[in-house]
Amino acid sequence: MQFGIAFQSNKRPADYVALAQAVDRYAFDVVSVYHDLLFQPAIGPLLWMAPHIHRARLGPAALNPWTIHPLEIAGQIAALDMATNGRAYLGLVRGAWLDALGLEQGRPVEHLREAAQFVQHVLARREEAFDGQFFYLAAGAALRYAPLRTAVPMIIGTWGRRTARVAQDVADEIKVGGSANPAMVGYLREATTLPMCLGAVTVIDSDAQAARHKARQELALYLPVVARLDRTLDDPEWLARASTQDAQTLAEDMPEAILDRFAFAGDAAAIIRQVEALAAAGATRIEFGTPHGLDDPCAAIALLGERVLPHFRR
Repeated sequence: MQFGIAFQSNKRPADYVALAQAVDRYAFDVVSVYHDLLFQPAIGPLLWMAPHIHRARLGPAALNPWTIHPLEIAGQIAALDMATNGRAYLGLVRGAWLDALGLEQGRPVEHLREAAQFVQHVLARREEAFDGQFFYLAAGAALRYAPLRTAVPMIIGTWGRRTARVAQDVADEIKVGGSANPAMVGYLREATTLPMCLGAVTVIDSDAQAARHKARQELALYLPVVARLDRTLDDPEWLARASTQDAQTLAEDMPEAILDRFAFAGDAAAIIRQVEALAAAGATRIEFGTPHGLDDPCAAIALLGERVLPHFRR
């Protein structure tokens, strides 16, 4: 089992330096930065953190080829790969909230596959033309600099089997972003043999009840997006009710079982139990998402690094 930790892109450079230094004390395998709409682009925080992360892979979780052309995605990842001395990864996803931009996302699965292929084409500095359905690059239009690596590990984010099947051909891992649900592992395992990561809102604290209360507040912002994506969720009455509730009401009305499906929340023992269930289901990596703790993310990182990770490293 591998472990990642993910940060929102809403902080200042000095904050990311402190977080990177805290993470680097522990055996995390991956450090991610979200690239959610209207937050800072992930590449900034990743480059601020890169000099202070000496072991873990770093990457965006995740970029989408509707707001960033795959040529620019390839360039960003090449720069990050240089800054990390070959420890960059690329996360690609369809994305959420893009209706705010009025963007059309027709044929998203095919679009995502072709974007991944385009990035691979560019990083490999191939001289032949790339002539796809959505993206084009003329023959001879190769990068005018040499990337550190001609390919980087690629992660495709998805909740669906169709995209999971596509990922099988172009990616090294799939990630279910916003889920802590073991049933999702089995659901997607029917479509792919790739390593599988689940990542979700995380709040860990010695006060388990306070952690779960905080997680409810945080999760209420994301739940309207992710709950409808979980095909294993069998509570239509709650889903219908949740779709009409404001964030505060949704947090107060959130059943314990729903919280555990979509967040890692509680003390170290509770988090360990959740990870054990995911490992038993076949997950190969867990990504602990923001905000991590009640008010001090570095203290929460220490709890994860000293209490949770060692349990599984043994």
